[in-house]
Amino acid sequence: MNTFNIVSNASGTRTMTITEENLEVIKQYSLFKNLVGSNGIVDDSVLTTLKSFVGGLIDSTSAADAKLVTFYKDVLAHPNMKSVGLANLIELYAHWLEENPEKEEE
Repeated sequence: MNTFNIVSNASGTRTMTITEENLEVIKQYSLFKNLVGSNGIVDDSVLTTLKSFVGGLIDSTSAADAKLVTFYKDVLAHPNMKSVGLANLIELYAHWLEENPEKEEE
């Protein structure tokens, strides 16, 4: 499985490893659909919204998808995840979809 590194803070001193499985979870649940407002700015409120949304998805089912739980713990709740990291994750996801047209969202 492919892995990717993203810079997760403004100074560029922290990184996170993102797996292809993480990107598949984003696609499966359309996690980035309508996430960023019309201004295109990814800030802490956008990260908080995404964390709340994914937390709600996990809480709403008795048998939560293990991959979604792993995504939440390994990516969203990662201590290095900041708004810059989310912006870079969104960019990575868009690039990944371009490079893998068979995975394009419906």
